[in-house]
Amino acid sequence: MRQRGLTLWELLCTLAIAGVVAGLGVPSFRTVVLDARRTTDINAFVLAVQLARSEAAKRGEPAVLCPSLDGLHCAGDKGSYGAGWLVFVNVDDERPPERADAEPLLYVHTPEMAGTISGNRALFEFRPFRKRSTNGTVVFCDVRGSAAARAVIVSYTGRPRVDSADAGGRALQCAGLP
Repeated sequence: MRQRGLTLWELLCTLAIAGVVAGLGVPSFRTVVLDARRTTDINAFVLAVQLARSEAAKRGEPAVLCPSLDGLHCAGDKGSYGAGWLVFVNVDDERPPERADAEPLLYVHTPEMAGTISGNRALFEFRPFRKRSTNGTVVFCDVRGSAAARAVIVSYTGRPRVDSADAGGRALQCAGLP
């Protein structure tokens, strides 16, 4: 009767090859996960910009995208989008825009990315046709720092674009990260 199985040498070689393959694959998998989380949050911000822009045009009233800590009101902290953001219709046209409980809340997002999300504007206000909207840049930085940073650049017309450089073509800077 013939025995089936592996010799010790075959088992050690198989484990060594599996270890090398796993060692090479884990860093690549980490990059894929970080890229996916960053892309999810960037797409959510672009969606918020496009929603605010279209709602302002549709309703004939200003729509505001602002950072939020609670998902109900603007945070008021200039440019700190790391805790999340919301979009609402500024029915009362209050200056500076602040969401009242009666104003329609259109969109809320809490980021999944570990890192910083900072903007050069306290909020983005999108106005009806033929009126200029707030322009600015929001930079998304994960644990990889400036090398992997991406920016959403919003024009005066309210159109967003994603880039790996700022509006002037310079490298992006991450607050508190390398």
